[in-house]
Amino acid sequence: MKSLLNLCIVSFGSAGAWSEEYVDAIVTDGITKSFDGFVAVDGVSIAVGEGELFGLLGPNGAGKTTLINMLSTMSRPTSGTARVCGFDVVREAAAVRRAIGVVFQGTTLDDHLTGRENLDLHGRLYGMAKKLRRKRISEVLQLVELSDKADLLVKTYSGGMMRRLEIARGLMHHPRVLFLDEPTLGLDPQTRFHIWEYIRGLNRDEGVTMVLTTHYMEEADTLCDRIAIIDHGRITALGGSEQLKSALGGDIITLRLANSEDGERLLRLYERSPYVSRATIRDSTLYLTVEQSEEVIPLVFQTALGSDISIQSVTVRKPTLDDVFVHHTGRGIRDEVASEFARVRYKLQTSKR
Repeated sequence: MKSLLNLCIVSFGSAGAWSEEYVDAIVTDGITKSFDGFVAVDGVSIAVGEGELFGLLGPNGAGKTTLINMLSTMSRPTSGTARVCGFDVVREAAAVRRAIGVVFQGTTLDDHLTGRENLDLHGRLYGMAKKLRRKRISEVLQLVELSDKADLLVKTYSGGMMRRLEIARGLMHHPRVLFLDEPTLGLDPQTRFHIWEYIRGLNRDEGVTMVLTTHYMEEADTLCDRIAIIDHGRITALGGSEQLKSALGGDIITLRLANSEDGERLLRLYERSPYVSRATIRDSTLYLTVEQSEEVIPLVFQTALGSDISIQSVTVRKPTLDDVFVHHTGRGIRDEVASEFARVRYKLQTSKR
């Protein structure tokens, strides 16, 4: 709670002001954070443009939240530098706090207050005048479609309503940069779909630079202009979703074997094959990256049958972000709700037509 108050209790001033040195919304140079010898963030250098919706994609414990904590002045870097809106996160921490909003991973709302009272408290902590607070509360409630629920106690809100209120609170003081740390964690797929819509709309309509952390592939793929894949505290890939997928090239052939014990043996055969550019195995399923899959599939079967290995099923598809992650880290993010996200993403895409 003390760190949260430290973040909030600053003079409001001109929240939208930028340092004269401002070029990008966020710039880091070799920023590192260590805890008792454990390196949580390891030499991260990124630049996030004004108005960009930037995603940090990685598994739990990858360093996403630690990086956000440093950029929002909640934690001091061990080494390296970072500037937000042109202000140094260490030397000019108060100026950074005036320029940013944060939606924390866990709820920090007071559930014994109403939604309106939570927003009013946030405005007071930022030194906003009463008239300005009232005006902005009305605006942000309308943005997240909670105007009709504003005077209900937060403890009566659903999980989705709480997340929307937290986003509204993060926008109260007109921040130029909004950090969203796992904004849909623990929500059902339908609620995630609605939160995605709010985030996309706010980025477009408010012009706020957003940095979103997530371990959901579909969330990063659907929302973000650019994605940085982070694993073990390091950025392993950076670019637009389609750019990252196109960089892998070719098609992905997925092989499910009749006997799972044959997986490692067949993997070694494909790794030596000239027509397979990359071969990996997860849960006894083989993934082959190839060019011109129509010509390669007969050779794939020939290799397996020549070693008395039976293939149960074969599918061919274009690379996904999961394939990108596996390519750059050697392992996949095990997302238990991948199929639900696929359905939600389809609904989101069709709703825009």
